[in-house]
Amino acid sequence: MFAQIIRGKVSDPDAVRPVVDRWMTELGPSATGWLGSTSGVTDDRRLLDGEATFQDSSEVYVDTRGDLDSAGFVQVIGLETSDPERSRQLMTQTRQARVALRPDIIGEVVVGHGDGKFTVVNYFVNEEAARRAERQEMPAELRDAMQEVVALGVGERDFLDLRMLWLDSPR
Repeated sequence: MFAQIIRGKVSDPDAVRPVVDRWMTELGPSATGWLGSTSGVTDDRRLLDGEATFQDSSEVYVDTRGDLDSAGFVQVIGLETSDPERSRQLMTQTRQARVALRPDIIGEVVVGHGDGKFTVVNYFVNEEAARRAERQEMPAELRDAMQEVVALGVGERDFLDLRMLWLDSPR
């Protein structure tokens, strides 16, 4: 599987959607294996304008629990870990507990960029449900594992909340 993360600044948020629509019309139908696209603009107008950065990866993990195109809110997290293998192991071991705790998350896409750097895209039913669920207490065993994941982190995590959001797929 292949994923491409594109980030940049936006001076006119209303000009972004026509660019995405053009891609969907002109390139999407001929893009072999294209499964979907998540795009949007953050409140501080990050993503897609002027000088953009491109991160390509074939290290992609997709976990769907519902229709990602139905998400009402998406959060993109840039992060780095000192031990990618241990982080993956902890996330795999805790999947069932995380799914049970967070029914507001309808899916996630994790894109690896090498050197322990990842982009995590979480798809939520809506932002209100996401904020309410993130305040709930975790069971002790899940809390311990998540604390270990956080402890393996390097530097600050970069959170991008996509409220102005476009979800497109070949359907």
